[in-house]
Amino acid sequence: MTELGNILKEAREAKGLSLDELQSITKIQKRYLLGIEEGNYSMMPGKFYVRAFIKQYAEAVGLDPDQLFEQYKNEIPTTYNEELPEQLSRVQTRKSISPDTSKILDVLPKILFGIFILGAVALIWYLIVENAGDDAKEPATADKGQPRVEESDKIADDGSNDEESNEDDTTEEEPAEKEAEPETPAQELTVASNSGSNTVYELKNTDKLVIKIVSLGQTWVGVSNGAGKSIFQETLVKGKNESRTEDLSNESQAVINVGRAPETEIYVNDQKLEYAVSPEQDMTQLITIKFIK
Repeated sequence: MTELGNILKEAREAKGLSLDELQSITKIQKRYLLGIEEGNYSMMPGKFYVRAFIKQYAEAVGLDPDQLFEQYKNEIPTTYNEELPEQLSRVQTRKSISPDTSKILDVLPKILFGIFILGAVALIWYLIVENAGDDAKEPATADKGQPRVEESDKIADDGSNDEESNEDDTTEEEPAEKEAEPETPAQELTVASNSGSNTVYELKNTDKLVIKIVSLGQTWVGVSNGAGKSIFQETLVKGKNESRTEDLSNESQAVINVGRAPETEIYVNDQKLEYAVSPEQDMTQLITIKFIK
């Protein structure tokens, strides 16, 4: 047993906590907690989880993890730099428009305007030709001795009938007003409380609870239900097994233990969960989602 492991164990026993109780608090498997006390770091899922597990252990028993890291830095395995590049984008939602496409979009309004002008000119020309044809027919009608007044009355009557017919058609073609359908309220995912790296969310206005975990690099994630039963614990690697989806609709809550928050995205019913604590500020986080049906 290392000196660091002995200090952590004594602090746990001073609080009257068993390894099983500490496992329930930290959501870290009992065998990893025992490995920390014995200084057996080789059994951990990865070197970068050693510091994360020690930090959660220390916080649970009331010790300052930063002070322990500084005092026993020679005992704790070192890891690579975990800061994310400033230019890293988690989700790419837009694609750049090519120069050729941009040119087409610039010219398109001009083409449409030209087509509109040509259509207007053609319509005016058509009306002029029609009016000229009607004027040319009037002398022939007068030579046959037919009263122009009667013809005008007939045209007026026909026009009136056409208008009435058009009104009837318009009335018949009017679609019946559709009854307004009641809007279904969108689901609500809100922060209920936050303490350090532990955050509690409430999920409302939905009848399902589907959790999806997506890795942007390499991360360790554990998911359990409200009773503390483990659903899965797995290291997710981008390009290999980068996502995991679990349907917990029958559970009252879901508890998500995240080992590397900067490289982990959580979706609740396809809605992206926003961390209440910045992932860069706190790498390991414990997320609890209460499902209010």
